[in-house]
Amino acid sequence: MSELERFRAEARAWLERHCPESMRTPAGADGVVWGGRRAEFANPDVKLWLDRMGARGWTAPTWPKEYGGGGLTKEENGVLQEELHRIQARPALVGLGLPMLGPALLEFGSEEQKHEHLPKIVRGEIRWCQGYSEPGAGSDLAGLQTLAVEDGDDFVVNGQKIWTSYADKSDWIFCLVRTDASKKHDGISFLLIDMDSPGVSTRPIKLISGSSPFCETFFDGVRVPKSNLVGPRDGGWTIAKALLQHERAAVAELGLGGPLAGGSSGGMPIAELAKEHLGEIDGRIADPVLRSKIAAHQMKGRAFALTIKRAGEEARVGGRPGAASSIFKFYGTEHNKSRFELLLEILGVQGLGWEGDGFTAGELHTARQWLRSKGNSIEGGTSEIQLNVISKRVLGLPEAK
Repeated sequence: MSELERFRAEARAWLERHCPESMRTPAGADGVVWGGRRAEFANPDVKLWLDRMGARGWTAPTWPKEYGGGGLTKEENGVLQEELHRIQARPALVGLGLPMLGPALLEFGSEEQKHEHLPKIVRGEIRWCQGYSEPGAGSDLAGLQTLAVEDGDDFVVNGQKIWTSYADKSDWIFCLVRTDASKKHDGISFLLIDMDSPGVSTRPIKLISGSSPFCETFFDGVRVPKSNLVGPRDGGWTIAKALLQHERAAVAELGLGGPLAGGSSGGMPIAELAKEHLGEIDGRIADPVLRSKIAAHQMKGRAFALTIKRAGEEARVGGRPGAASSIFKFYGTEHNKSRFELLLEILGVQGLGWEGDGFTAGELHTARQWLRSKGNSIEGGTSEIQLNVISKRVLGLPEAK
């Protein structure tokens, strides 16, 4: 038996023993685990699953063990993901700490910062949010004006961020601040801020879907220890660009129907949902036109998943995700939006409900997630920005004259 086969056997046995049966079902709208100081667990199995996976480091399988991760090789992680998929295990933990801040700290953080923050991310003890966009600095992120002024051993931060996802539910924020007003890109620093610090406040933004996942975030004389500065002062733009590549790769995962993508009623596969609502003939979806659309969507999704997997393998060899992540972000956005268009077509009038007894919870959730999916083309850099990046940095096309 090879080492990889031995690992598969051990991982399979461990998962069979330690993954609760109730965690082998789709999570649904309210079953995604973000962790953090404010986390509530109505189902004790959810916390049990998080604790067990976190203790083993398998919420961040490839992070070094010294920082709480699993210490797995890319091959071992591939096997682990296959075994998790085999038993249909829910993600034990999601959140911005895992795909975004963690990789940035591993690359740019000090040893003290890695030991302080990474184990807490792995165990789901701290929930992070992202402080990038401002009212006057969206697509032109480098135009941000939130100011951090040195005062003794601290920075004093004043300013505002916007579209801060789940800021009102987060414990800490990784934030871009201006530490030199005389420069644009070279005057930005990367700062970690405790959301419980005096002077930090949030205000949820209500969306057309009725939910409020985004917030305005305000900093009024917030004192932040200099030890929370990641990388050199005025060196934050380099970190910001690296983290944006990770963010775009994470948003691209929405197109694969990941835990943040929302979905159909009860997490039911789209083809099965179509059979339930439209009937079936000889095991196939009864409506031939919709059957063709769903088949095309599934083939595109499969090709997209394989492309992301290949790019992930290349990134592990060559370092952080490159400009090609803009391709994945753009395609993933469009694929996720088309998935919800298909869901509404399947549900018909039942997919247009907003409230009332005539609709199931899954149908109401799908209608809201359809609206929410439109935001995928804005968050993490608009689709227009991604197309610019692709044309310039991937295809090498000349500037328009």
